[in-house]
Amino acid sequence: MLLTQDAANIAGSIDPAFRHDIVTGLSRSPKATPPIWFYDRRGSELFEAITDLPEYYPTRTETALLARHGADFSAAVGEGRAVVEFGAGSSRKTPHLLRAIAPGAYVPIDISGDFLHASSAALAEAFPGLPVLPVVGDFNRPLALPNAIAGMPRLGFFPGSTIGNMEPDAAVDLLRAMRRLLGPDAMLLIGMDRIKDRDRLIAAYDDAQGVTAAFNMNLIERINRELEGDLPIEGFAHRAVWNDDKARIEMHLEAQRALHFHVAGQAFEMDAGETIHTESSHKYGARDQRLLLRAGGWEPTGEWTDDEGLFALVLAEAG
Repeated sequence: MLLTQDAANIAGSIDPAFRHDIVTGLSRSPKATPPIWFYDRRGSELFEAITDLPEYYPTRTETALLARHGADFSAAVGEGRAVVEFGAGSSRKTPHLLRAIAPGAYVPIDISGDFLHASSAALAEAFPGLPVLPVVGDFNRPLALPNAIAGMPRLGFFPGSTIGNMEPDAAVDLLRAMRRLLGPDAMLLIGMDRIKDRDRLIAAYDDAQGVTAAFNMNLIERINRELEGDLPIEGFAHRAVWNDDKARIEMHLEAQRALHFHVAGQAFEMDAGETIHTESSHKYGARDQRLLLRAGGWEPTGEWTDDEGLFALVLAEAG
């Protein structure tokens, strides 16, 4: 389990995983950093603000699907499963699922400890008879589930199209890891964003209010604060780009001029126009999403999408 940044600050130390990933990413050509490090407390708050933006369709579309198809989920999943949510965040969508399927326990996993404990406390209050067992950690790395759910059948819940933030090979590896963690009789309910109009996609990642830009730029502020960085905030700009060949939106931090800066005692340079690739969000067609799940050890058994075909929720069984 990763040491969260909240705990690292208390200990007065630098999170070694954060330092490693950022220094390694800035040393590459082209430069790229893992999106997991967006999510300190401020980043998590900004992402929650993004989900309320008019341009950002995934959250409201997925929430509507969860609210509308509760009876379908109940019939397909049954009662008494331990729901294990990967990257739980604020768990805003989760109550729709919990009310529908009457689970035996809820295990939210998130890297942001403060944020996770606050949302878990709120859910425990809303569902007083339900054991809520938060796990602070990075679901991309090995984790141990609570002993309290040993022997319970499990339902993995991976909403928000987070699977799209990974390269397909890494996504398959994660799906296989989830399959091992959840066990042979597990099920998985996963959100997957669909390919759609380029302009609509770019607007969702470059909103008029600049909230997504602030979310991206917060990574620089976090590096400066926690890794002894001196990156000039005004030297960067947020960019969202549609990569048609790879069917993905890319977020970048673009250097506005030639830059020289330090992170964790190491020096870096960037030319004007050079970027740090901070996130990809792959979009999937119906056929491709099924192929991805099967490659990851899951057999799709059900699918729900909105009338416009913007977003899909897919239910799968361990293969």
